[in-house]
Amino acid sequence: MSQEPVRGVVVPVITPLDPDGEVDEASMASQVERLVDAGVHGVFVLGTTGEFPFLTDAQRALAVRAALGAAAGRIPVLVGVADTATPRVLDHVAAVADLPIAGVVVTAPFYAATSSPEIRQHFRLIHREVPRLAVYAYENPPRVNGASLSTADVMALAEEGAIVGLKDSSGSDARLRQHVLERRRRSLDDFVILTGSELTVDCALLIGVDGVVPGLGNVDPAGFVRLYDAARAGDLLAARAEQERLFELFDIVTIGTEQPMGGSSRALGAFKAAVQALGGIAHRCTAAPAVQLGDADVASVVAVLRRAGLEPSPHAAPTAVTDPAGLLAAR
Repeated sequence: MSQEPVRGVVVPVITPLDPDGEVDEASMASQVERLVDAGVHGVFVLGTTGEFPFLTDAQRALAVRAALGAAAGRIPVLVGVADTATPRVLDHVAAVADLPIAGVVVTAPFYAATSSPEIRQHFRLIHREVPRLAVYAYENPPRVNGASLSTADVMALAEEGAIVGLKDSSGSDARLRQHVLERRRRSLDDFVILTGSELTVDCALLIGVDGVVPGLGNVDPAGFVRLYDAARAGDLLAARAEQERLFELFDIVTIGTEQPMGGSSRALGAFKAAVQALGGIAHRCTAAPAVQLGDADVASVVAVLRRAGLEPSPHAAPTAVTDPAGLLAAR
């Protein structure tokens, strides 16, 4: 198990599913191989992009094993263990604690409203249960009833050793800067700060963050590696140009408006349709109860890929998506 905090481009890998809604291990292996070949610095299994809230515990375990097998020790693998309360998170931690992972990623508890002291206690209890396991805090207020990890919370937990890093998906560059400045003030040089906002990576790296966790990295991992390398080398013009191209590629998440789809269904459906078109996975299925992208939507996704300089694989034949939840038939 790696004890070195993970920096750089850490892709929150999609969880490929077959038309029956089961984890497609072969496609997970294929996608992880794409990411390794692109030069990413790590993968994060069972994040938001990995559809963790919609998977059973057995499916979670299968996704983790498939990703670890494909990574084969070449890059670090982080595993999401988020859940509604500390005991449930501890069950997920126990399931992966003896695997060769680089750490676990934990949100604040969700569903129940929690206070700052309760959130701190959540992370302390996890660290106390498995002190040898690296814990990364995941800041994503819209997904956890608006609960937010303040800079004071983050730095207190970092000083205690309860967390080794932070993935900040708050979308606030001001919050990121506050974290970076306070880290410097407290001389917490080994504490890792990663942005989850793939549209402002160039700015975040200039502020001083250590990397990015981009859902869009499933589609164009090499683009994010180029962006990261350019920014780290001080080539700000090249970094900005790559970021602007990726910004336009992100338009795929707005496709799907002709069906009654939620924002998550559109974004995750677009990521999977794009990766399928590029030859990374066999099916574009998303987990129930998500409405699936239709063929016209997929054609629109492919058009955006081409505008961004990504040519679909001639061997990728988009398959019709079955509808295990019966949502399309019910419209």
